[in-house]
Amino acid sequence: MPEPKSDPPPPPRWQEELGAAITVADETGRIVAINRRAAETLAAEGGRALLGSDVFACHPEPARALLREMYAEHRAHHYTINRQGQKKIIHQMPVFTDGEFRGFVEISIPIPDEIPHFDRD
Repeated sequence: MPEPKSDPPPPPRWQEELGAAITVADETGRIVAINRRAAETLAAEGGRALLGSDVFACHPEPARALLREMYAEHRAHHYTINRQGQKKIIHQMPVFTDGEFRGFVEISIPIPDEIPHFDRD
């Protein structure tokens, strides 16, 4: 993997306090940002102590292989999970600055079991 270009700035206050978990990894796979909700969700795995660690090492197979493909192809991945009785939608998306790949952001948003759907065509 390439060396990181530079450390990102700290997250804005709204990201820190957002009711969704946000984790950011740079282009090398190093975890560079974890907001409060992500730190709480990942407390058993280390919470904010995960900063600076390898995002690939945090995932078991086959998720690790999928994440490596996403990095290689700069491809997003979206899915839902149920964690401790809470349904969540997970968005893993590549991050670019001036068209240059800078890593990935994962946003985990709690959703109710039943959620309205609207067609806006």
